[in-house]
Amino acid sequence: MNKLIKLDFVPFSTDLGLLVLRAWLGLSMFALHGLAKLKNFGGTVQMFNEKMGFPTPLGAAAVLAESAFAILLVIGLGTRWAASFLAVTMAVAFFMAHQGSFDPKSATGSGELAFIYLAGFVALLISGAGRYSVDAKLK
Repeated sequence: MNKLIKLDFVPFSTDLGLLVLRAWLGLSMFALHGLAKLKNFGGTVQMFNEKMGFPTPLGAAAVLAESAFAILLVIGLGTRWAASFLAVTMAVAFFMAHQGSFDPKSATGSGELAFIYLAGFVALLISGAGRYSVDAKLK
């Protein structure tokens, strides 16, 4: 019973935890957000410009962050840089696109998901990729 209470059956590894966090955040960002924006790159950049007033380079940077940088995060290459770009993108999404709202009934919808992604990306920016990453192999 003591092993159950202490969760001794769950591996204790910071590096494994960082791998799971990188893979989970990176794959979900790419699959649920980045891929669609990448497939409709021109339309996405135009929408960012027309609806939110973002200059073309910023719209393109958001697409790049949610696609290419998300994949870099998964493999752990340039992890802290990728996490920083993704964190900035999510901060902009939360504060500008969703106007800092957690209310799903607001005109801009809830920014809760962007806020959660932001927390994860900041954690990876601070911690780095961990041992199970390309970054670690390049050291």
